[in-house]
Order: sequence, then structure tokens, then C-alpha cells
Amino acid sequence: MIRQTIDAPGPKDRVLFICRYNSARSQMAEALLRKKYGDRFEVDSAGILPKAIDPLAVQAMQEIGIDISMNRAKSVDEFIRPGEEFEYVITLCDDAAKESPFLPATHQVFKPFKDPSHFYGTDEENLANMRSLRDQISRWIDDFFR
Repeated sequence: MIRQTIDAPGPKDRVLFICRYNSARSQMAEALLRKKYGDRFEVDSAGILPKAIDPLAVQAMQEIGIDISMNRAKSVDEFIRPGEEFEYVITLCDDAAKESPFLPATHQVFKPFKDPSHFYGTDEENLANMRSLRDQISRWIDDFFR
């Protein structure tokens, strides 16, 4: 009789998404990567100047079955720990790329997306822009992490 052993899964690669406020782009990216590929990645997000989660981001994510309403905005400073390293630190905006402290990572990635704080229009237009942003981030995650 041949005995088969099942290898225990190894540690997950750590991913940190960073943007200015950690209120929309990085929150959506964190939730999308966790939902799509959470079996392979340990995911977090942070901001340079964290502020409350954007209600339109919450709504756009709820529309695809992901609830980020209980998330909190985190400071990038929470992730600066001696000896800790990420596989990927992914910066999602120009401001964060300029202002973020260095976080050790095997791969430093810069992938800017439009800033939702610059969406101007009616509530419906702003929600449509947030949906578009969500979908752009989702497609990029599939292309990059698949």
C-alpha cells in the first residue's frame, strides 16, 4: 500500500496596498484580492493620511457581494515593524508614492488609479465612477495576481 501525504500549505505571500487616505482604492483592492486569491495571499491596506471609508466605495463593493462597511482606515505606520517584510507593496496613487515611508518588500509596485476624492458630479455619477474604479482595480488584480 502506498501512503500519500498531503503537504501543508506554505505561508501566504504578504501584500500591502497603499494610497493616500486608505478610504477607497486600497480598501477595495484589499477586499478584492482577499476574495479572489485569499488562499494565496495575506492582504492589508493602509494610507499616508487615513480617513473614514468612503460610503460610495462601501456601496460599490456591496453591489458585488463584498462588505467593507466595518473596515477601518489604517496608517502605513502600523506596518513599519523591524524584521517584517512584504512580498508586494503596491502603491495605488501618486501621493502615496511620494510620501510613503519605505516598507521592505520583494516587489515594490506602482499602479496608480484615479483618486475618488476628485469625483465631482451627482451622487449617481459619483457612484458610477466608483463602480468603474472598482472594476478597473478588479481587472488589474486578475491580470497581476492570476
